[in-house]
Amino acid sequence: MANELLIDLNSIDLNAVALDQATVDKLLPQTGPMRQLDHVIWHDEQFTCGVAVKHIRHDEFWVPYHIPGRPLMPGVLMIEAAAQLCSILQTLAIPNVGFLGFTRCDETSFRGQVVPGDNFYTLCKLIERNRRRFACQVQGIVNSKLVFESTITGMKL
Repeated sequence: MANELLIDLNSIDLNAVALDQATVDKLLPQTGPMRQLDHVIWHDEQFTCGVAVKHIRHDEFWVPYHIPGRPLMPGVLMIEAAAQLCSILQTLAIPNVGFLGFTRCDETSFRGQVVPGDNFYTLCKLIERNRRRFACQVQGIVNSKLVFESTITGMKL
């Protein structure tokens, strides 16, 4: 995967809200501590790419347990945040698509840490899409640095 960002974050207002928490609630089945994004900041008109954010709080469920004294966001939750953004874009592109499941995670690389107090930005860019399946390149960014990247595939279940 490329070391460059999928989306130029300098061209996006990172304080914007394209899809608020209430809209995200309608689009995703994950709730409570399994919700890994707070809102969608930006997406293009065709829903082929987007940016979302998760403000990493000191009271996240994993903080006391994932490296006590030095809490690090688990990589699987970084991937989950990206998969949730992918699912939102697929749901918006194909209304009434139904329940979407995460089926693959390929070429995953972790390059940095995510800790309480960070703003974890997830970037998604569509590779391919049809009514039943989608694949996206994803990245996680903290303090303008790439902390993870992967290719995520999902499908209608």
